[in-house]
Amino acid sequence: MKAFEPQLVYIEPGALEYPLGRELKEKFEKKGVEIRETTSHNQVRNIPGKNELQQYRNAKSTLVIGVRKTLKFDTSKPSAEYALPLATGCMGHCHYCYLQTTLGNKPYIRTYVNLEEIFDAADQYIKEREPDITRFEAACTSDVVGIDHLTHSLKKTIEHIGQTDLGRLRFVTKYHHVGHLLDAKHNGNTRFRFSVNSDHVIKQFESGTSSFLERIEAAGKVAKADYPLGFIVAPLILHENWKGGYYELFERLEAILPLYAKKDLTFELIQHRFTKTAKNIIQKRYPKSKLEMNEEERKYKWGRYGRGKYVYKDEQAGDLKETIQSYIDKFFPEAKMEYFT
Repeated sequence: MKAFEPQLVYIEPGALEYPLGRELKEKFEKKGVEIRETTSHNQVRNIPGKNELQQYRNAKSTLVIGVRKTLKFDTSKPSAEYALPLATGCMGHCHYCYLQTTLGNKPYIRTYVNLEEIFDAADQYIKEREPDITRFEAACTSDVVGIDHLTHSLKKTIEHIGQTDLGRLRFVTKYHHVGHLLDAKHNGNTRFRFSVNSDHVIKQFESGTSSFLERIEAAGKVAKADYPLGFIVAPLILHENWKGGYYELFERLEAILPLYAKKDLTFELIQHRFTKTAKNIIQKRYPKSKLEMNEEERKYKWGRYGRGKYVYKDEQAGDLKETIQSYIDKFFPEAKMEYFT
């Protein structure tokens, strides 16, 4: 698939005080993209569209260039101590995505240009945790690889963390546009992860993303560039013949990945879950989606802050975990399964 190009750009006035803000404005002017001004990246209005669904789809091709003012990082991810906010939003149309609810009525894509301030805050977190390693997740609220061919923010972040002794960077992507990242001076401090799934899930629920083969070919290039490599298999969905579908996934992954890509591999497994709010939004935005969201067939799992999600029942979840673990053991016996949730 082609790399993302915005159809409409909004710029916060404050973004032009930073080199990257000015650079992006000039870049899109040369490309003839319509540029509008907005008072804040949190207050973008007048996205074109005759109805809410059209506005949502147009928002997915809108890029907002802004300044990240809140530099208090946090993450609920089991794989990192802190989020590192380079971007918010995604151009993909994955039906199940949790950003459907966390971004609510702001599905447009935001990129933040005050990189030095973000790096300074990250350095402070690293210093506070010395002598422990501090891990940052750069994909909590976006698929930053999907826009980095335009901004190079991720590349600069990889090189910044690469200069630290105790900082580590992680992110995950469904996009294969990684060419500009291959020569980044990462010094082994960045784990480059790809989100993969069964062929059924990718075709049914992940429109607007790179194909399975594109992702795996990119993973091979990333491994050749000596990045530590990982895969997130998510969301694990109990579709028809799911065991065969996921077996095929690992079989193809093992066959396509070169030998050097199989060292120091990590896997993260996340079962499909949803909230009532997410279900309502998904059904509105993707009315023809075949995503299964039947509360009666699920278990309600309480989370933090008194909110919960519908996950698979214990027996189904156990079968999922045991099955996928057996595939990892068979095809990637030296890999580490970091968690199942």
